[in-house]
Amino acid sequence: MASVRSTQQITSAMKMVSAAKLRRAQDAITQLRPYAIKLNSMLKNILSNVDGSVSNPYGTSREVKKTLIVVITSSRGLAGAFNSNIIKAAVQSIETTHAEVRRNGNLSVMCIGKKGYDFFRKYYKDCTIVRDHVHLFQDLSFNNTSLVAKAIMDAFVNGQYDAVEVAYGVFKNPATQFAQLTSYLPVQIEKSLTKSRADYIFEPDQDELLNQLVPNILQIQFQRFLLDTQASEHGARMTAMDKATENAEEMIKELRINYNKARQEAITKELSEIVGGAAALEG
Repeated sequence: MASVRSTQQITSAMKMVSAAKLRRAQDAITQLRPYAIKLNSMLKNILSNVDGSVSNPYGTSREVKKTLIVVITSSRGLAGAFNSNIIKAAVQSIETTHAEVRRNGNLSVMCIGKKGYDFFRKYYKDCTIVRDHVHLFQDLSFNNTSLVAKAIMDAFVNGQYDAVEVAYGVFKNPATQFAQLTSYLPVQIEKSLTKSRADYIFEPDQDELLNQLVPNILQIQFQRFLLDTQASEHGARMTAMDKATENAEEMIKELRINYNKARQEAITKELSEIVGGAAALEG
């Protein structure tokens, strides 16, 4: 009982810490998400109304021979199935969509967060594990994360990778998070299927505008992946520690009942022995 009570105090403290961190992380993602969504909407709106083919190095589709999968997990556990769900999403893509790329030895996995790195280093030794940014969560400022996004984008443009996917956690609310795998590069350019077209005037020209706009949006999108995962981690850990605290309380109640039963049984046995001894003396 004392051991369970001690564990309960730890889980309760971790729940409060995660709740405090979640508040800051939730504020960060809720502030960034509308901005990122509006930028994506603006980009699609412009791309659907441009004339002719748009030359953009980040939208070049080519035969997928070399793939990078970015797996964003936490560096600490005790968050329920949060990390394992993200890893499963990445593994499913590796085992199905990119199975041939893996057999050819051209599959790379970039791990952001120690939990993902530990898993892929142990079970996917035939893949190239990129660990340069494992501890990126120590500094999620845009100036820092944009450098990582730019490195990935440059590797794609230089032909080091033909496709880039990102597995991360999506934050819905403190009690609900889910894993998602999304295509990061190449940029999917959607053309408008409607007959109506907006009469945009591009200055200096549409190619130069998109060459400036697309990289910025990609960097902000990558920042969104990280902030979503961070908020999801704290939400999952807060929920897990809350459940653990409740389970500890139930276990203490059960142990107390068993303790009282054993104590009552011992007292009854002692009384029976006393009564039996007294009866024997009288006889």
